[in-house]
Amino acid sequence: MTGNGERHEIVVCVDPARTGPLATAWAADEAHRRRLALRLVVVVEPAPDTRHAVDAARHRARTEAASEALNRAAEGARTRHPGLSVSAAVMEGVPAVVLTGLAQHAAMMVLGSRHLSRTEEFLSAGSLVLPVTAQARCPVVVVGDAEHSTQEPPYVVVGIDGSTASQAALALACEEADLRDCLLRAVAVRQPPLFSLRQEGAGLDGERRLLAEATAGWAEKYPDLRITHEVLVGSPVERLAEAAEHALAVVVGRRGSGGYTGMRVGSVVHGLLHRAHCPVITVPAE
Repeated sequence: MTGNGERHEIVVCVDPARTGPLATAWAADEAHRRRLALRLVVVVEPAPDTRHAVDAARHRARTEAASEALNRAAEGARTRHPGLSVSAAVMEGVPAVVLTGLAQHAAMMVLGSRHLSRTEEFLSAGSLVLPVTAQARCPVVVVGDAEHSTQEPPYVVVGIDGSTASQAALALACEEADLRDCLLRAVAVRQPPLFSLRQEGAGLDGERRLLAEATAGWAEKYPDLRITHEVLVGSPVERLAEAAEHALAVVVGRRGSGGYTGMRVGSVVHGLLHRAHCPVITVPAE
């Protein structure tokens, strides 16, 4: 495993408000592939005033709904992969804070997505994707859409920009592709050039060298891994999303020093969380 050390479990946040099992199913499959334990959690906000009958009743109802959702999710995970180590717990606290704390010791954090608009994500108290993705110290997977397992050949996309974060993303992407026995598409995106055609060509050559250098050596660790190099021109968000249109997942780094960074999670990570139609895996530089 890459950089997980003693991290032996994948944590998935179960959302009682969602009936779809996409995130839990994805997490169960990943735990099975990696031979890790699966931990299912629902975080319930504390009651504003436990002495107030209405607040106490609402809190009790939320806790009961959370427990029922966990039981269904745990049963589904065990049915999907008999023998998988599955634990489940209702936890109390501020959801983003609790989940970020759990991520300190997890191999991977898996979240579902409600596909909120940019306005809704900041106004909704239930939106966990941005704060957890920005602060977690382990890879975070946002499963808003199913992976495209019918595509032939199946593939995973990784965005490369030369930053420390993209190197970490490449390491995880190589591992994912090897575990799944699928193609890995390493993609570098160059912003539209403002200068001459000659300079544009030289720039693309530089991106090709970047990809070659970044992926050099991984064949020794994963001799059966197939990696292709692609240099695309345009918006990084749009080009990566298009490349991943039929992918099992798209993997990008965050908090690096290159072009895939920005405020909080970074502009490209932020854009892909809205634009990509496959699971999005973000990997911290550390």
